[in-house]
Amino acid sequence: MHIVEAKALFEGWTKFVAVTLRRPDGRSAQRAVLDHGASVCVLPYDPERRLALVVCQTRVPLLYLGDRERLMEAIAGRIEDETPLDAVRREAEEEAGLRIREFGHVGTCWVSPGVSTERVYLYLAAYSAADRVGPGGGRVDEFEDITVREISLSKLAQLADQCGIKDAKTLLLAQTLRLRRPDLFE
Repeated sequence: MHIVEAKALFEGWTKFVAVTLRRPDGRSAQRAVLDHGASVCVLPYDPERRLALVVCQTRVPLLYLGDRERLMEAIAGRIEDETPLDAVRREAEEEAGLRIREFGHVGTCWVSPGVSTERVYLYLAAYSAADRVGPGGGRVDEFEDITVREISLSKLAQLADQCGIKDAKTLLLAQTLRLRRPDLFE
């Protein structure tokens, strides 16, 4: 299978593309692609106080579906003209007012490969109260409305066990932290 044509339908904060595919037998089909690029996500955790730092925000696709809930998530954002590590440092400071020095790379995965080009670099990062250098809240020019929240690791585990974490990347990072550092959840 190969791409015969790719036509941009919308270019803005993200890009939507109509793609025409051709199979070896000559049949063709159209698919839509959300060309969103790469992103980063980090779940900061304080091993001394046994807390995780998360952000809560309104997500437009949820509003579109009629869900007004502010989604609890690990810190995340798009990679701009920078490395994934530079992006995750920037996002942690913008969204949570957190200056993190060391990150543990968990993996890189496709977010929704059936429709999107987005891949996310996932990290865990230890932090302390002294690493909070600002209020966070996101960038005003990006229309972000972020609330920073510290949650006990035991509560995070309870939410994971009771299907209370609704963001996939946050659930993946919470469960990875539980596997790598079970001592923090005792």
